[in-house]
Amino acid sequence: MKIGIITGSTRDSRVNLQVAEWVKSIAEKRTDADFELVDIKDYNLPKFNEPITAIMIRDYQASEAKPWSDKIDSLDGFIFVLAEYNKGITSGLKDAIDYLYQEWNNKAAGIVSYGSTLGVSAANDLRLILSVPKVATVGTQVAMNLFTDFQDMSKFNPAPFHQKTVIKLLDEVIAWSTALKTIR
Repeated sequence: MKIGIITGSTRDSRVNLQVAEWVKSIAEKRTDADFELVDIKDYNLPKFNEPITAIMIRDYQASEAKPWSDKIDSLDGFIFVLAEYNKGITSGLKDAIDYLYQEWNNKAAGIVSYGSTLGVSAANDLRLILSVPKVATVGTQVAMNLFTDFQDMSKFNPAPFHQKTVIKLLDEVIAWSTALKTIR
């Protein structure tokens, strides 16, 4: 199994990468899957403006979309590290999802969220968005508070109990990704 840990923010001042690296450090202790940090900022995707949606055809006009397509296609499942902005997901993550369709199909995903209200609204938003390209989201969610799991809202310092939830989330994503691979 190849699981991508996808960053959900592209802002220069983001703390998202710190959270993603923490998840990866926990995941790398496992032997039942390979984990890779997938930073959407590295793909430099422009605002979504394809003439035809990806549900119809995999013919991307933006040159940045092809490497993004190849990366998502190569993965069996995902962990989305999600910052909540105005009770929703970031525009960068929404565009990254919208660029593709078939590459997401019949794969599993887990959500690690954070925000002033644990990122719960954004996580629910993401679950709905991912249902369209047929991504199955697992039930366990890691939800962290911007005020208690970060110092000065900029340095990530998670409460120790979150690690057990990350492990349970990884268990579910790997199990579901393994099962869904049989129908891809």
